Order: sequence, then structure tokens, then C-alpha cells
Amino acid sequence: MRYLEITVPEGRRRAVLDILEAEGVDYVVSDETSGRGYTAVVRFPLPTRAVEPILDRLRQAGVSDDASVVVIDAETVISEEFSTLREQYGHGGPSGTRTSRQVLRTKARELTPPFSIYAVMLLISAVVATAGLLADSPAVVIGAMVIAPLLGPALAANVGIVTGDDRLKWKGFAYQFVGVALVVVASIGLAVLARLAGLEPAGVDVVVATELEERVSPNLFSLAVALGAGIAGILSLTRGFSEAIVGVMIAAALIPPSAAVGITAAWGMYGAAVGAGALVVVNVLSINLAALATLWIAGYRPQGLFEVSSTRRPTYTYAAIFGIGLLVLAAPLAGVTLLDFQTTELESAAEDEAETVLAEPEYEGLEADDVTVELDGNYPIQSVDRVVVTVANDEPGPEPGLADRLHEEISAHGDESLVVEVEYVVSERRGGENDGQLSRTPQTADTSDSLPSIVPAGTASS
Repeated sequence: MRYLEITVPEGRRRAVLDILEAEGVDYVVSDETSGRGYTAVVRFPLPTRAVEPILDRLRQAGVSDDASVVVIDAETVISEEFSTLREQYGHGGPSGTRTSRQVLRTKARELTPPFSIYAVMLLISAVVATAGLLADSPAVVIGAMVIAPLLGPALAANVGIVTGDDRLKWKGFAYQFVGVALVVVASIGLAVLARLAGLEPAGVDVVVATELEERVSPNLFSLAVALGAGIAGILSLTRGFSEAIVGVMIAAALIPPSAAVGITAAWGMYGAAVGAGALVVVNVLSINLAALATLWIAGYRPQGLFEVSSTRRPTYTYAAIFGIGLLVLAAPLAGVTLLDFQTTELESAAEDEAETVLAEPEYEGLEADDVTVELDGNYPIQSVDRVVVTVANDEPGPEPGLADRLHEEISAHGDESLVVEVEYVVSERRGGENDGQLSRTPQTADTSDSLPSIVPAGTASS
């Protein structure tokens, strides 16, 4: 329930009261004597669902930007007229579940903090997220998401679009752009300091070491997080769910990828930085598209004939921009997704072939310890570099001909240039209390007497 207080401009008193009486609203009116161009102050309770349509009718009657409208929450209203009004506007669903457009704008503004606070909080979030990624600490990264104030700008931009509030719209977009830029710049600075200080060893693939791979080589599933965040953000704003929790979801889609851009750029891994940057752009577009579509479908737009036509074109224009941008970026994401599927299928097929080959009598005593598919590390769109089969053997040294045999079987599931590499480990049984327990240690054979312990099939001969 809501309680409204409206200052009525001169010459509009009778029109306002006629509308309230026609709607069956129980109101109280008092004269306004300040001499500021108002003739009366009207106060009345309304069901939440009734706020938007009645304010729209009052606006048509001349109560527009010249008037002062205050909407506050009401705990209890005891009135027979109010009960009738609540039943009228509660038809078709539970009453009081939909926030009015007017309140929606106010909430969107309140969720967007002053720029100085916004910038400081994002800088802190960027530092924490970068430190968490470099330290490979999910808990620290989650902490960075919690303090990032990204919910308000994402919602404000789209609320401004569908309600025709240009000031709110541009403020939301400016905050989003500047916020992402701040995180990227701050993460570059911290990552450079970490590299110079030797906090990450030189020569180490920082992407693998810090588990950044999912952010520098994103796939189509990355869209799900951002789309869900945009929808949930609008629902939290309009249906009263916890904005704090949804804010963390939006931050999860933006803060870690933005920090990943800075880290990979500081390490000179520009391909990986491009991949992380693409993920940031995809997530920004997805959040805004989902929020815009949810608002429009839910009916959060001016309801007057002329107002609808004035906001319809901007809404469709921005939706088209967001949608086309996503389609363009979906192509490389689809390539990464396809590679993920191919890698999984190749690894499964290689495991089956390795087990089948080693089950043959001539390879008795050998068993497949591990089968992995390694990528070439050319981010953001990688390709299969080699298949590594680790074989456990009771005796030191490689098994002659096994590498070529595995290559012959496994390469049938890939292209002709596929490299199959066989690594050997020695398995030995120890006596004593650990009798019967199998332990494995890497074994490098003397190349003067036998094959190397690592044999890339199809690329080397013996």
C-alpha cells in the first residue's frame, strides 16, 4: 500500500478531485496558502497496483512536472472505500506486487551512488579482485563482487530508456563505461606491480596458474550469467527481492573479467586480454538487453498515447544495438564452445582407444594412467595442440611401437596433424606394511640404449 500527497496547480483542483472520485479514492484535501502557484494539497491511500494508472490519469489532467508528488509506504489502511479499491486493482493477481513507474525511477536513482563514492568503491573492488585472481583465491574474488556498486547503473540506464528519462539513461550508461574502465586500469596497475615484485614467477603461464582460462577464452555459456543477472536485477527492483544479492550477480559478470583484462595485459598476453575484453563487452550488452526486454515486457513505459510512441523508438533502437552487438560477438564465442565440445569428445575417445590398445596381450603389464588433451594457448580461440597419454609400466623405459600404435588409433578421431605424445611412469610394488600398494614415479630412460620416456608419435622416429 502507498500513501500519496499531491500539490495541485492552480486551475486543476476540480479535475483532480473528479478523477479521484471517479476511481472511488478516499481522499483528504486542504487549501495551499504558500502563494507558490498551488491551490490545494490532496492526500489519499492507494493499493500499490493503483499508483501508476491513477498518476497517469492525473498527469493527463494537468498534474505533471509542475506538481509535487510524494509516495510513501503505508502500513495499514482501514477504510471501506480503500477495501473496494484494493479488490478492483487486485483482480488478476495478488495486489501490491508491481512497483509503479514513478517509484521505479526513484529506486533506480537511489541505487546509483554519487560518482566519488562509486569510483572509490570500484577501485577497491578492482584491487581486491586482481589480488584474488593472482592469488587464485575464489573467496577474495567473491569479496570483490560484494562491494562493487554495479547494480544501480545497469538498471538506471534501462529504466531511463523505457520511461523516457534521458538524464537517468545517460547517467546509467556513463557510470557503466567509466566503472569498467576504472577496474581495467586499476587491475593493470596492480598486476604490473605484482609482476615487477616477482609475486608471480617469470616464465609461468599466468592464465593457467591463476585459473583465468574461463575468462580469457569465454564460450556461449558465459551469456547465461549476464542475461540472468539483467533479468534478476529488474525483478529485484520491481518485485521487492534483495537488490544486494542481485548486485553480486551483476558484479560477478563484470568485475572478474575486467580484472582479467588488466592482468593479461600486464603480462603481455594480448590475445588473452582480447578474450577477456570480449567477455566484458558481451556481459555488459547481455545485462542491458535482458534488463531492457524485461522492463518493456512488464509494461514499465509511459502509458499515454503520445508517450508510448516517444519511447518506443528509443527502446527498439537500443534493443537492436544490444542484440546486434551480441550476435557479432557470439561468433567467436560459438567457436570456443565448439572447441570445448570437440576437446571433450577427443579426450573421451582417446581414453577409450588407449584402454583398448593397452588391453592387447603384447602390452601386458601396461595401463593407461592418464589421458589429457592440451591446447596451444593461443587465446582467445585456441586449437588442439596434442594428446598426452601417460602409461604406467613395471619396467623403466618406453615400449617400442606403442606410441605409433596409439597415434594410429587416436588420430582417427582428429585431423591428420594431431600429435599424440606418450609419457611413461614406472609403477613398482613396495614391501613391508605397504605391500601391494602401487606407487608411480616419472622415469627418464637413457637415450643411448633405448627410446626416450616421452615419445611423440607421428612426429619422431626411433
